[in-house]
Amino acid sequence: MSMLPPTGKPLAIGAVDLFCGAGGLTHVLVRCCMNVSAGIHLDDSCRYPYEANNPAIFVEQDVKYLSATVVRTLFGDAPLRLLAGCAPCQPFSTYSRSGRKHNSDNDWELVASFGRIVREVQPDFVTMENVPQIEHHPVFEDFLGNLSDYHATWTSVECTSIGVPQTRRRFVLLASRLGLEELHLKLENKATNTVRKAISRLPALAAGEADIRDPLHVACRLSDLNLKRIRASKPGGTWRDWKPSLRAACHRKATGETYPSVYGRMEWDQPAPTITTQCFGYGNGRFGHPEQDRAITLREAAMLQTFPRNYLFVKEGEKVKFSGLGRLIGNAVPVRLGEVIAEAFRRHAEHALQK
Repeated sequence: MSMLPPTGKPLAIGAVDLFCGAGGLTHVLVRCCMNVSAGIHLDDSCRYPYEANNPAIFVEQDVKYLSATVVRTLFGDAPLRLLAGCAPCQPFSTYSRSGRKHNSDNDWELVASFGRIVREVQPDFVTMENVPQIEHHPVFEDFLGNLSDYHATWTSVECTSIGVPQTRRRFVLLASRLGLEELHLKLENKATNTVRKAISRLPALAAGEADIRDPLHVACRLSDLNLKRIRASKPGGTWRDWKPSLRAACHRKATGETYPSVYGRMEWDQPAPTITTQCFGYGNGRFGHPEQDRAITLREAAMLQTFPRNYLFVKEGEKVKFSGLGRLIGNAVPVRLGEVIAEAFRRHAEHALQK
């Protein structure tokens, strides 16, 4: 188990993690000495990483059909209860809009279901992490309607400001039935974390190679043409640096001018771009390694998401599937952001219990 060492004394907080994914948020809640009993997610591929890295059970369940009774049972007799959730945010994702219409209320069913569970269970604390645009959508107003008995605060966080080595802006809501004292995120200005600090010590690989000691440190193969393209790419540069013969058909169109980062390399001494579910593919964004002729590996993507270096994602001997693991990693709450959220509730609970 790759648990980070706990910090501080155990708290009387029981937690349930909705939309738990691979378990990064659970990981830091446990590290902050909370008793996370379960993570809930519809995708059973999350089960292994969730349970292998955390002392909690994985419940395969569609939150739309999750009953309040089940959630109350999972909380057990915890004196204080925290309900955490990051409902998927495909309606605002530029990577999910192609070929889709976004006028359906079904896009928001999971956020609405999260609000319903809050209303029916009435936990002591609630946190929601999502895309910043949600604050300006009617679904957020409806969610706040379920928090009428709570004190709530929310903010948009640029993750580089808290030490995450990627540019990623996220919305975070914190709510408590016990007031607002000490319930805030500590967004201290730290030295910018960079790609170099995050991944430079990992073994070098060529495209298509894997580290025999770490199945997650594996790079996608590249075609001969893409090998030529990445060798012609400069860190922080664009496809405009290439000879015309290397440019893709889309680059020759006027619309291609709006995608300068596609087929780009990261820069060692800057944060990475936002890690997406397709970050293992060289042509999917600025996901080229700063100096090795390949896209970043799944392990590098996980570390840029601030998962611990030894966080387990696949069983020993199991085949690594790029698309499935890319989805788990790209959709995850950056673990460092989860840590800041957990620390806020820890301070708040300690303050409340001292009264």
